[in-house]
Amino acid sequence: MNIAVIGLGLIGGSICKALKANTFHHIMGIDTNKETIRKALECGAIDEEIDESRLNEANLTIVALYPIPTVEMIKKNADNFRKGSIVVDVCGVKSYIVEACTPVLDERGVIFIGTHPMAGTENSGFDYATKDLFAKASYILTPTESTPQIAVDLVSTLGACMGFGQVVIATPEQHDINIAYTSQLAHVVSNAYVKSPSLFRADGFSAGSFLDLTRVAKLNEDMWSSLFLCNKKPLLDEIDTIMKALAEYRDAMQNDDMETLREILKIGRERKEESMKYYGQEH
Repeated sequence: MNIAVIGLGLIGGSICKALKANTFHHIMGIDTNKETIRKALECGAIDEEIDESRLNEANLTIVALYPIPTVEMIKKNADNFRKGSIVVDVCGVKSYIVEACTPVLDERGVIFIGTHPMAGTENSGFDYATKDLFAKASYILTPTESTPQIAVDLVSTLGACMGFGQVVIATPEQHDINIAYTSQLAHVVSNAYVKSPSLFRADGFSAGSFLDLTRVAKLNEDMWSSLFLCNKKPLLDEIDTIMKALAEYRDAMQNDDMETLREILKIGRERKEESMKYYGQEH
């Protein structure tokens, strides 16, 4: 099968490397950075470079760009994709992408499936791409009611070939609500946390909890600002929720209210313990 990958950054590059390591598919790469293309060819992550005019040769096209460029790229090339082929994206928001791209491709007989590889690092770019980035991670697919099951099965199989531990099927709306909590809010909180003036006075005073909470503060601001705004309502709801909870801790301490402080800490501990049982994890 011919697979075109548009955008050879951390995710796109890792997709190429994983597919080349585990399948016999012919991988065609597109990237505006010629040095990235050179590196991808040199290490065997792609078999050849193509331009957009050759997208009609692909049975499957994977668009690995930021949300807005993803929509722009797909709309611009709507007539270039082969009829009956599949196009997927890998963005961390789904409603915005699916609603913008599905009708455009449906009109041309092209199947669109929104996907989200739940993997990444604090680093970006092809230099950090690895063939095992997706090992044991979740691969979320957000097909619509009209998506052919055979297309869902094919993309799911490719996910398994790339090393994903499980494929999760969700609606775009379900995805965005969940991801606002599990990923986007964590990046907001971590990024805000390191703005304390105490950050550079803590040498020798930090341990695991500090490292855990600050790890994702080192983010790609171009990508994450786009993701946040494309998922604005669910993320604002989560920010409002955590601000309300933080106010409860602050008020209890301001009032020297030991009983309330103990109770809200107890509730948090119990919810964490309950979630550990729910997810079958000891963490």
